[in-house]
Amino acid sequence: MTKEESPHVLIVEDARDIREPLARYLREHGYRATTAADAQVARKVMKGAAIDLVVLDIMMPGEDGLSLCRYIRETSQIPVILLTARGEEVDRIIGLEMGADDYIPKPFSPRELIARIGAVIRRTQALPPRQKPPEADLIRFGDWTLDTGQRELLDNHGVAHALSSGEFRLLMAMLERPRIALTRNQLLDLTKGRDAEMFDRSVDNHVSRLRKKLEPDPKNPRYIKTVWGGGYMFAVDPEPAT
Repeated sequence: MTKEESPHVLIVEDARDIREPLARYLREHGYRATTAADAQVARKVMKGAAIDLVVLDIMMPGEDGLSLCRYIRETSQIPVILLTARGEEVDRIIGLEMGADDYIPKPFSPRELIARIGAVIRRTQALPPRQKPPEADLIRFGDWTLDTGQRELLDNHGVAHALSSGEFRLLMAMLERPRIALTRNQLLDLTKGRDAEMFDRSVDNHVSRLRKKLEPDPKNPRYIKTVWGGGYMFAVDPEPAT
């Protein structure tokens, strides 16, 4: 692998005595590393360079890491590893709910962080790519329209049906990859739920609830098909609603 092909990691950390040594350590271990002292600089870097992963400190002056994590997840598929203060469980949970891929508490071992970075990059690169990025605010499939801004389903009569955050993330993951068989583990990764919800049954439970809302006959589903051997497939092609 050439230097240009090695993964490019963006380190967003306001503490220089953490940021710069970590960047050097990553470079010594074959990564490209760029640093940003705050969220504003990080946004500029992500617009001007191809970033493969962001290591993001939660506690920063100005715009904090959770806000930047939300922005990254809304605008890209770049994986995020959060740096959290030890014992700050609330921040960790919120970060995972916002779509962070992993977290590591401070103080941390650079060797452990390198291992986490490698694992997240391998996992995310192995996932099926988006087939149809839903750029529209309203996405139509079959008899339904998904309002991505309000995170709710609209039926043919315009009646809104609310979705939980887990149901919405799962539905979006499948809408972005229609007619592709996705395993439970892939769906956990795509919905960033591997750490927040530690077991496969959470996928089955969300699918069951979605089917009750979407399907005329949940026992004979039209939209979310069960795949033999484990997993699910969205069986209808979505399109932007006009």
